[in-house]
Amino acid sequence: QVQLVESGGGSVQAGGSLRLSCATSAYTYNSYCMGWFRQAPGKEREWVAIIPTGRGSPVYADSVKGRFTISQDNAKNTLYLQMNSLKPEDTAMYRCAADPTLRRGCARNDYRYWGQGTQVTVSS
Repeated sequence: QVQLVESGGGSVQAGGSLRLSCATSAYTYNSYCMGWFRQAPGKEREWVAIIPTGRGSPVYADSVKGRFTISQDNAKNTLYLQMNSLKPEDTAMYRCAADPTLRRGCARNDYRYWGQGTQVTVSS
């Protein structure tokens, strides 16, 4: 099975930056969707940024496009989310996830494997 462990969350003032990391065994396998998701109090879980393993192009939610960057280092078995220009509405529990079903597309919430999450809090 695929395991994922997030790190890098914390508290930051609006306009600041954080870089989340996800150590995962997913890169041992071929053709996975890799994604960052978040859920804020009173909000539905949403996908934030998606990137297939290999040479696929990243996709971003409209709310973070231009501010967040998803990347991966296959050699280090790590997925990253660089978050710049953070806003209070970015406050949420962030989780990384992996799913092998590329044929269904990656912009969805029913990934098979999930990390435990790392909290991001952005103050005004």
